[in-house]
Amino acid sequence: MRIIAGRLKGQIFDTPNGHTTHPMSEKVRGALFNILGDVEDLTILDVFGGSGGLSLEAISRGASYATIIESDRNAQMTIRDNISRFGLAEQIKPIYANASSWMKHNREKKFDIVIADPPYNKLQHDLIESLGPFVEKDGLLVLSWPKNERMPKFPDLKLLERKDYGDAQLIFYSLI
Repeated sequence: MRIIAGRLKGQIFDTPNGHTTHPMSEKVRGALFNILGDVEDLTILDVFGGSGGLSLEAISRGASYATIIESDRNAQMTIRDNISRFGLAEQIKPIYANASSWMKHNREKKFDIVIADPPYNKLQHDLIESLGPFVEKDGLLVLSWPKNERMPKFPDLKLLERKDYGDAQLIFYSLI
């Protein structure tokens, strides 16, 4: 996979082997960042980080800081290697933990953009539906979700937009 735009444009990053993660395609990642627009100086929470590709893309495009949560050991090593390869240890913090556990211990954290791209074979509706409190005022929650699955409901977020890309969809929410 490659970084699409920004200061790291064209750089290749690794993706984890196996079936526990599903890297977002370049087409969908490009569409996501085109919709987001300018991410300069924003903070990112990347839940189910996989390769870290979404955070790498955000930092390349000017985001100030990203936190990646990933529990899969193979994916964790890939994220660590990608961060090291691009010298981004000061801008990307990998958290090697179960997202639910991290959320319980970090309730005060807020981010401008929360991105969740769960493995499609293990969607974890309850966990996804508890991400709203991590969205900063005027921030966004972006969800990569299988097209044929019911969309999550968030008590504190409203649906802004939904875009289909093959068997996937990107869903954008903001605070009510």
